[in-house]
Amino acid sequence: MTITSTKTSSKLDLVKHYKSYYSASNTPEVLTLEEAHYLSLTGQGDPNGADFKAGIQALFPVAYGIKFLCKSRGKDFTVPKLEAQWWFDKRYAGLSMAEAPRQIPRADWQWRLLIRLPDFVSAEVVASVRKAVLDKKKVALIGDVSCVTLTEGKVVQMLHHGPFDREPESLQIMQEFMTLHNLKHAGHHHEIYLSDFNKVAPAKLKTILREPVQ
Repeated sequence: MTITSTKTSSKLDLVKHYKSYYSASNTPEVLTLEEAHYLSLTGQGDPNGADFKAGIQALFPVAYGIKFLCKSRGKDFTVPKLEAQWWFDKRYAGLSMAEAPRQIPRADWQWRLLIRLPDFVSAEVVASVRKAVLDKKKVALIGDVSCVTLTEGKVVQMLHHGPFDREPESLQIMQEFMTLHNLKHAGHHHEIYLSDFNKVAPAKLKTILREPVQ
């Protein structure tokens, strides 16, 4: 299965434009992702901690600053869903993808927050907006926001329903699927937060879980 895009209106909605990128089934599936461009911020620590929340608060003002600048130039778009990649250092290499979230101290979790950008947004635009937002808000972390291009290629994914602390149940299902189809890990764990976890009850959260494979 290869990602395909659909026609859009004058205001680009990336979630609708790349519909298959932002959707997943309730059981594991394999698909191929094309190259994509993102606003990015890296860090380490508990996803419920202050650093992770501060990262989100630094990333979104830049994303919306880019949106409004592009809108003023006749290329408006909707800021899409928050995403994140997660990984751990080599000390935990022997743990399975289902065991890792339960056994690795959250202080050692490394992450990269992501917001997908339209292809027409250049690195120069990102840098210009980042400076303007930093000058206005005076939050040093904003200066660490950057742009990154990812080409994840072949991935296994599924839709996880419910709280984040039950993700290992879905990860176990994905691991069994990968073993059955002789697929091996080939990149960082990737999540797309279809629900706003600051507003939606944990039991009703919907999160796409992705694992790059080969």
